[in-house]
Amino acid sequence: MTKVDLSPRPVEAMSPRQLERRDNLIAAALALVNEIGVERLQMKQVCERSGVALGTAYRYFSSKDHLLAAAIAEWHRLLLADLVAELRGPRAGLGATDRAVRFVRGGMRAYQRQPELARLRVAVAASTDPFASEALQGMARADSTALQAVTAEVPAAASELVRHIVAHAWQGELTAWVTGRTTLGDARRRLEDVVRLVLAPYETHYPAPYEVQSTG
Repeated sequence: MTKVDLSPRPVEAMSPRQLERRDNLIAAALALVNEIGVERLQMKQVCERSGVALGTAYRYFSSKDHLLAAAIAEWHRLLLADLVAELRGPRAGLGATDRAVRFVRGGMRAYQRQPELARLRVAVAASTDPFASEALQGMARADSTALQAVTAEVPAAASELVRHIVAHAWQGELTAWVTGRTTLGDARRRLEDVVRLVLAPYETHYPAPYEVQSTG
């Protein structure tokens, strides 16, 4: 008996029309999460909102967890792109520590504005769905790439560890806030303190512009 492969279609193998359907499912899922929360959301509702048949939806996402993980990963990817672009503008002259602090501060504020998406990020992190895990691994890679862009001064030998520490601190403080173990203000302060601590050894200090230098 031939075994039928029920795995969702890989994104890289999708046609433009299929990618459009996938994007519609993701957009509908994000909208519904903001409206009714993660727990109440059902695949049927996402399909009705997106105009994609339920059977078709499962060709793109293996489960609700897979869809939600892909949705938060896409939203988070766009957030990271905006944060990095902002730091490449008028603030490009900042040091690595200041850039990284502004980066995580902006990220926390974005989740503060959409707390249901913060809850979604925490919820999908506990999923055991293998396809959801792949989406979350992609989000972790996006975090690492964005942090590398804003902390380019950190030597290559230390960069991976620094990015790992900051990304995990961000996830940890977001989780603590969402689960009610801390306030948003305390979570943000601790996260920024972690950033300053791990980047301090790589910060370049220059004399003040009008500082009188000793001639000995």
